[in-house]
Amino acid sequence: MDVLWMLRVDELSHALENLPMFPYFDVAHYVVSVMALREQPGALEVSRSSPLACWFSSMLFCFGGAVLSGIMLAEPPIAPLTNSTGILLASLIWYLVFYCPMDLVYSCTARLPLRLVLSGMKEVTRTWKVLGGVTQAHGKYKDSLLVMIAIGWAKGAGGGLISNFEQLVRGVWKPETNELLKMSYPTKITLIGAVLFTLQQTGYLPLQKHHLMLLYTVFTVVNKTRMMLTGSNISPFAGIESVVYKTLFSGPSPYAALTGEVHKASIDTGVTNMKSSSPAKTKESNGKRAAGKRTPAPAINGQSESLKAKEKSENAETKNSKKTK
Repeated sequence: MDVLWMLRVDELSHALENLPMFPYFDVAHYVVSVMALREQPGALEVSRSSPLACWFSSMLFCFGGAVLSGIMLAEPPIAPLTNSTGILLASLIWYLVFYCPMDLVYSCTARLPLRLVLSGMKEVTRTWKVLGGVTQAHGKYKDSLLVMIAIGWAKGAGGGLISNFEQLVRGVWKPETNELLKMSYPTKITLIGAVLFTLQQTGYLPLQKHHLMLLYTVFTVVNKTRMMLTGSNISPFAGIESVVYKTLFSGPSPYAALTGEVHKASIDTGVTNMKSSSPAKTKESNGKRAAGKRTPAPAINGQSESLKAKEKSENAETKNSKKTK
């Protein structure tokens, strides 16, 4: 029984390896990509005010991976335009999604059953794009794991990685939406696929290519279907990411002790200054209070004393004058 199951899995993996992407899977990729553009805020307004900018943004959504990987490999970024069939097909889908009478195409493809099928087919194309990027980089840089991972990642998730440039085409500038600052699920799963295919290509992962393709494709399709049915955007790796982040990156700062000592020293100096200044302030306040309590002598007593002194001086003068006489 196990042997038969292994034979079936092997046959299925070989069938997936030899599965052609054109035209059905490519059409699904174009439809899902253009629909994702249409659902961006302000995309419909741009499609009415500037159809050329909307078309260019759609081509970036559809062929962003090929453009970005070509730039990274020092190849012409307009190389995807040489695929005339793909450009015409993507342009036709762009027109139908945005400008079809009564909005029939978008209304039909937005229904959940059909959208599940199209999204699953798009995930199959993701496997081929990542594997193609890793294989292309391996042909030029055989010993560079980092380059192979970067090219596979760029080719599989290029539309998301250049999203800021695509938004700029539509007149929107949101640098806080950069995928490197906050990666979305497609970008994360593409990066994991690029790492796996790179390890397999270099011999560090003891697994055959067609088996890895089958496992990766099944995982992405099943997980994407689950997320769409449940309406959840939570990545299946959220728990692992949280543990890794708290373990490696959210610890205390290496300068925490120094800053803590400086803060403590400043607090101590502030307390001592307050203590040293408090006696002087209390003395001054007491002196002011005492000065405030002192009342001057009444003016009547002062006047009587001066009158008595004047009388004594006058009596003394009169006595002296009498003696002299």
